[in-house]
Amino acid sequence: MLLSSIFFLLLSNALSFRRDVTILYSRIGILILLYCIYLSYNNLFTTYLDNGIGLFGGLFYTSSITQSFHILIFVISLLILNMTGFYPRKLLSNEYMSFYKLLFTKLHFIKKLTVSNIILKKGEQYTIIEYTLILLFVVMGSILLISSSDLVSIFLAIELQSYGLYLLCTLYRNSESSTSAGLTYFLLGGLASCFILLGIALIYANLGVTYLDSFYIVNNLSSIIYDQDINNINLHVTTYIPYCLLILVVGFLFKISAAPFHIWSPEVYDGIPTIVTTFVALVAKISILVLILQLVHYTNNIYITTQYSWTISLLLSSLLSLVIGTVLGLTQFRIKRLYAYSTIAHLGYMLLALSINSIESTQAFIFYLIQYTISNLNAFIILVAIGYSLYSYNDKNINHNNLIDKNNSPIQLISQLKGYFHINSILSLSLIITLFSFAGIPPLMGFFAKQMVFSAALQEGLVFLTLIGIFASVISGVYYLFIVKTMVFDWHSYTYFSKLQELKIPALILKKDNVVDKIYFDSKFALSSSFTLTISILTLVILLFMFIPNEWLHMSNILATVLFVPNSI
Repeated sequence: MLLSSIFFLLLSNALSFRRDVTILYSRIGILILLYCIYLSYNNLFTTYLDNGIGLFGGLFYTSSITQSFHILIFVISLLILNMTGFYPRKLLSNEYMSFYKLLFTKLHFIKKLTVSNIILKKGEQYTIIEYTLILLFVVMGSILLISSSDLVSIFLAIELQSYGLYLLCTLYRNSESSTSAGLTYFLLGGLASCFILLGIALIYANLGVTYLDSFYIVNNLSSIIYDQDINNINLHVTTYIPYCLLILVVGFLFKISAAPFHIWSPEVYDGIPTIVTTFVALVAKISILVLILQLVHYTNNIYITTQYSWTISLLLSSLLSLVIGTVLGLTQFRIKRLYAYSTIAHLGYMLLALSINSIESTQAFIFYLIQYTISNLNAFIILVAIGYSLYSYNDKNINHNNLIDKNNSPIQLISQLKGYFHINSILSLSLIITLFSFAGIPPLMGFFAKQMVFSAALQEGLVFLTLIGIFASVISGVYYLFIVKTMVFDWHSYTYFSKLQELKIPALILKKDNVVDKIYFDSKFALSSSFTLTISILTLVILLFMFIPNEWLHMSNILATVLFVPNSI
């Protein structure tokens, strides 16, 4: 479905001369992803009772775990496309709110040059026709990466995903900060790809296999032989495998910006447009983390020394991510850089659950990944919505007016949110609920996710890391609460544009292309339903999880059980 859709979008893009059809392309992308969700949902039940079905000669496979994460990626991508598939603001008229008039009334707005820069203002994402196409390429790479069962297909899928992300970052040709951040991402992403390729090459040089099944079998057999102390078996083949896996995982940790390979992440998050940041921060991490989950599960018995498995490296990265993401986040005054350090801290919790490799920790990891994705998506969508809602306001603070690339990233500083609660209290409450979930405050969704990770860690005796995680969670609450304090307890410096105070926007009512009436809209803009519905649903999921926990917990429990005991389901 995705391949055929990408082909037709390429063809229609080549034949199109208009630049304003990008909204139509985004809506087509939404329909494509809806159908992909339907296909994945059907395949979820065909593979439910099996360990997995091999595809294309074993290069890929499908199972209930891969299909579940495919659905998650499709839903996230659909909601991100929803931000560019519809205009961000709408005008309200009580006279024409009936269902019949909405369907059969044709309006023609009369442009007024004096306020056209406010009424018709829109970001560059509404004029870039390739946006949907490249986004679908990244989704294709992500789902192929999750389903890969060969080292070669893993590298090709991760490069397909990465190339699309590089293009998305530099897609805004008129933005200097976007181009700079995209080039930084490209150079460091290329370095990470070199590590991945080196790890794959060393594994092939030592074992002579690229299929993951063969790789797992060789290593498991060698560990059994080693345990039985059979001296006449040549064991030098697997001597270097732990180090090959370490090199491979260094590349993966680079890609997801886990510490100590996180340097590029705050710069890129802050430089690229906010809508693109939403996609870069979520989809790339989901696919690679699911791949690491399966890699750790099947190679957990490969030891660097007699006491420590190679997964000790993930524990070290988890510790550094928790400390760095929490401490450096305290010094940030730019909102997207703060989000970047928050993401690094959350990766610390997920890597902690990954490295334990038990049923409880895998369930905690799956649940944490889902709630992190939902919360992070909601936080970025709210940030974009706040930027759109402030287009009709003038900021008296000169520093805010001189921000670089303000059209594509309207909200860049935490101080821009000062007193926003007094402008739009509902949107502010949604952001506050999301930030409290990040901080792990009960009874929100984020609290239960952290509690599950800490419980799994304590069962394995990782008391020190659990204490570090608890302290990191408490300290991170400081910068989340600082944003809340800035929004609620400070007063804003925004004033509504004087030209819009008494302005009435005229519109002609047409019937068979003849003018039959003329109405006037109030100049007060409201956020469109594409934003309000998405933010409402995501916020309610985060807020009301305590009342509907069974579905989410059962799903993560079933997926963890399928991974560990596939024949018992």
